Amino acid sequence: MREVHNKKIYSYPKDVLIAAVIFAAAVCQWGGNHGKAAETVSFAALEDIAEKKVAITFDDGPNPDYTEELLSGLKERGVNATFFLLGKEVEKYPDIVKDISDSGHLIGTHSYEHVNLSNLSDAAAIEQVDKTNAAIYDITGKYPEYIRPPYGCWKCNLDYETKMIEVLWDVDPKDWATDNSGVIAKRVIDKVGENDIILLHDASESSVKAAFAIIDELKKEGYTFVTVEEILME
Repeated sequence: MREVHNKKIYSYPKDVLIAAVIFAAAVCQWGGNHGKAAETVSFAALEDIAEKKVAITFDDGPNPDYTEELLSGLKERGVNATFFLLGKEVEKYPDIVKDISDSGHLIGTHSYEHVNLSNLSDAAAIEQVDKTNAAIYDITGKYPEYIRPPYGCWKCNLDYETKMIEVLWDVDPKDWATDNSGVIAKRVIDKVGENDIILLHDASESSVKAAFAIIDELKKEGYTFVTVEEILME
C-alpha cells in the first residue's frame, strides 16, 4: 500500500532500461574513437539500474527500551531507515529523536497520539500533524515532509492543508501481533520485492531482532537499504 500525492513518479521495467543502456553503449562503441569512454559510462549507468533498493521503516517511536538498540544495529550494518514518530513520544524522549536524526535516518510524522485521522475534523487532524512536526523541528531543526497516518487512514484534502506527503507500505508482517522474530522476518523476506517499503515498529525486542535478520538476509540477496524519500522521489 503506497500513496504519494502531488508528485509524479515514472517507472519503467528494468529489462527495458537495461536493454536501452546496452543498445546505447553498442551504438557509441560503433561510432569510433569515443566508443570506449561511452561504453564505460553506459555500463556504469547499467550498474546503477541493476541496483535493488528497499526501504525499511519503523512506526510508533521513539521507544525508550528498543530504539537505541535498533539504531546501534542499523549503524553496524550501514543502513539508513525511516522513522515515523508519534508527537507525544517525541516530547518524552527528545534525546532519542536527536540520535535518530544525527545518525542520518529520515524522520516522518505518525500523528501526535496515534489516532485515526480520517475520523477527526480537518482542524483536529491538522493539529495532530502540526503539533508533531513542531516537536520534531524543535529537536532536529527540520520539519518532516512525510507522514504515515495511523492505520493508513488519511483524507486527500489534508495533502494540501498540511503540505505533507503520505507514505504507506508494501510489506506489513504485522510484527505487533507476534513476539516470534523469525516469523516476522520470514513474512517480510518471502514477500518483499524491489523498491518495496517495509513496515515495522521499534516497540519490541522481537521487532528489532526481526529487522536485523531481514537486513542481513536481503543484503545477501543484493538489496540496498535506502530511505522512503529515495524510493519515492527517484
